[in-house]
Amino acid sequence: MKFSQFIGQEDAGLGLLLNAVDPRCGGLLLVGGRGSGKSTLARLARGIIPAHLPFVELPLNVTEESLLGGIDLEQTLASGRPVLQPGIISRANGGVVFVDDINLLSRELLALLMEPQSRGMEIIQREGLTEQRESSFVILATMNPEEGDLSPHLADRIGLCAVMEEQNGRDERLAIMRLAKETPFFTVEHDREAMDLISVARGLLPEVRFSAQALEHLQQVVQRNISPGHRGDLFLYHAARACAALQGAADVEKEHIDRVANLVFSHRRLQLREEEQNSTEPEQPHDQDQQQNNEQRDDQGEQPPPPENGQDENDRHPSGEGEHESTVSMGESAQREEIMGVGAPFKLRRLSFRKDRRKRQANGRRTRTRIKGRGGRYVKSLLSSTEHDIAIDATLRACAPFQKARNRQGMLKIEQDDLRFRQRERRMGHLVLFVVDGSGSMGARQRMMETKGAVQSLLLDCYQKRDKVAMIVFRKDRAELVLPPTASVELAARRLAELPVGGKTPLASGLLKTHRLVRRTSMHHPEQRILVVLITDGRGNQHLTPETRKEEVSNLAGLLMEEPQCDFIVIDTEHKGNFLRSDLAMDLARQLEAEYYTIEALKSEYLAGMVQARMPG
Repeated sequence: MKFSQFIGQEDAGLGLLLNAVDPRCGGLLLVGGRGSGKSTLARLARGIIPAHLPFVELPLNVTEESLLGGIDLEQTLASGRPVLQPGIISRANGGVVFVDDINLLSRELLALLMEPQSRGMEIIQREGLTEQRESSFVILATMNPEEGDLSPHLADRIGLCAVMEEQNGRDERLAIMRLAKETPFFTVEHDREAMDLISVARGLLPEVRFSAQALEHLQQVVQRNISPGHRGDLFLYHAARACAALQGAADVEKEHIDRVANLVFSHRRLQLREEEQNSTEPEQPHDQDQQQNNEQRDDQGEQPPPPENGQDENDRHPSGEGEHESTVSMGESAQREEIMGVGAPFKLRRLSFRKDRRKRQANGRRTRTRIKGRGGRYVKSLLSSTEHDIAIDATLRACAPFQKARNRQGMLKIEQDDLRFRQRERRMGHLVLFVVDGSGSMGARQRMMETKGAVQSLLLDCYQKRDKVAMIVFRKDRAELVLPPTASVELAARRLAELPVGGKTPLASGLLKTHRLVRRTSMHHPEQRILVVLITDGRGNQHLTPETRKEEVSNLAGLLMEEPQCDFIVIDTEHKGNFLRSDLAMDLARQLEAEYYTIEALKSEYLAGMVQARMPG
């Protein structure tokens, strides 16, 4: 079957041709449901690229070693020196890497795949060997949105995206059946006509001009299609030039830019829209659990449990309908209440957290953790391991003293007791849960402005470390989840800017809400590390129970401490120049065994100043 015989899906076909003409278009993501033909079309792309260029298909069960390359054991033992074996990325240099169902590939492997593509260089470090290789390839991928999503920052690295709709028309279905009858067995044939078209376009491409008027029109298109960063602008520029070259034009015209704009921005707009929807949807799982519990009680003739002491109806349904209403009212009330601006962000001091002994399928850039499988960085050797990932260097060192006793002649003699196994680590991201005091006292001395500046700085750090973020605000008589867990730091920044201040300080509600979200996240994602960043002066004045403030906060802090995968930071917003300072936030930090900072102490300049002050001379 030839590429040009594929029925319909003109946008997807154009995306493949553009990448064949100019690899700087950034690759192509084909999005569609089952049976839409995305995998078939992607494999047909093999027939429009020159035969000498590699077309490598990446399996979903690929290991880090087979992707990047590793030690060639056979050659190493034969030659007596370490020999590196090229991985899939090296073999694909100059050609295409095809990933079917890219959304099912782990984020860590995806990051490893895309890093050499954007850098143009592959750096391999194995067993003390370091090697650098040039790396240039196009990523061609498919995904079915029903089977999972793709991280926004990884999707943004793919230049073009085509959404493939089902071919439901009578004529299209009939044409597909006729084609299936003619080609009962699927094989990819070279499409000479398409290859000639691409060859001519490649020759024209260096001569294609981009006038000032065309550049102005490009910027207007970019402004109509809001997307994060500048990758969209650059991919649109290259795609428009490739489109002009395909049509044999010497200058890029407006129609060339308009023709490829949807390919460039469809997945970027889609990601933003999904994030907005996810952030405003009520948390259905909790509602369903609540409904199931009520149905079970009805079946058993039981009465529903009484409300907790001092707790109103919305607090009993913090993540259900009441929460949705409260989130909406938050936006409405924000129109009426004081909304303070966001203070200037600053460079944070380095934040580090304890390592635990749990093995995970991790990705991110914050805390090191042990890894399941054979991915990650080799840190030390072990006498036993369930992964059976042999550490060659440690095994050779273990068997070396016994070679004479074993009468070695030529080959090394290795026995079972000599085997050592690798322990690997990789950095992981956290779920960073911001718990922000939005009471009226935060309006004094522009403390909320400083607080927003601190949270904005932390959000930038979360983006760099690939963390997920969520946000709870407590004010008036309740705590509200204003941002459910999301990977979109941009969305979190927008929600932060909209936060109003006013009312009392329901600190206990904030801690209770935090515990419920942590508990729920731990049940659904038991491997997830959670960092709770509590931003308050600790002066709670709205109670949930008849207990004193101190007893209530202490009990809730004890409840949070029972969550083993949780770390805490308390940022004290109290003005420390006041002689009436209470240091209640410091007490709370002590109860949570949390790291304690004032906003000033979070800044890296503060730490540098402290070090310099203690330096002699």
